[in-house]
Amino acid sequence: MARSVRRPTPPTKPLLKAPVRIRHLDTPAVIGQLRQLHEQAADENVDRMPADEELFGALLYLEAHAGALKSVEARRASAIERVRLWEYLRQQTEVHQSRAVEDARAARAEWAELASALAVNVPSAAYNKALRLRAAALTNPADPSLPVRRTPEAVLLAERQAAAQAAATRRAEEEASRRHALMAPVARRLLEHRAALDDDDNVTFWLDQIEAVLPHCETPTQFVSLRIYVEAVVRELRKTGLTTSPSEAGEDAIAAIAAAAELVGGS
Repeated sequence: MARSVRRPTPPTKPLLKAPVRIRHLDTPAVIGQLRQLHEQAADENVDRMPADEELFGALLYLEAHAGALKSVEARRASAIERVRLWEYLRQQTEVHQSRAVEDARAARAEWAELASALAVNVPSAAYNKALRLRAAALTNPADPSLPVRRTPEAVLLAERQAAAQAAATRRAEEEASRRHALMAPVARRLLEHRAALDDDDNVTFWLDQIEAVLPHCETPTQFVSLRIYVEAVVRELRKTGLTTSPSEAGEDAIAAIAAAAELVGGS
């Protein structure tokens, strides 16, 4: 019977199962709890234990003085927390080492110089290891719930996709800013003539919304809200007939309405 040939996994194929990661851990609080165990056990050297914020040093102390804990329960609880803290520290080192590599490269360090620091023998291996380290800090553009595969090909693909998404976001924000630069003066003109536009009903409501958001309109979400409110004012004014009745609203007010109608209709 012919043996089935196992095809190699494409290096850019997303992982199907995300590895378990410790997302957040209040390490000073945990170290503080472990310190209390040693104080309760009358550890005579506990005053030499590093501060709660000094995770690595504190872990080394707890490891070296584990025998100071008298009860089995205390030793077990301390050891389990040490395992958790070392795992958390290991996961964090990848992100911070990657940032250190980026800083070194920004300072014009050659891959040959980084090889020994990354514990590899040749520049190409340093380059590939640095790419794999970057995977820990990347969000998978295809599926944020899944990690990026730790291969150079997958990292480069994810970075290209992330760059494309960031560029698209920037373009959308720039377009929103451009539209806002046109919309804000039109909205202000409507407010300047609100005495002629208020109807004590829907028009008044939407003018109130414009008045509330306009002075602090800085984010893309607020830009969208302002446009919606101006559109609503134009829609309600058309219902009242003020858009075509200068005798009731005044020529300046009609001009402000016409400018708003043209902008929301064509932007």
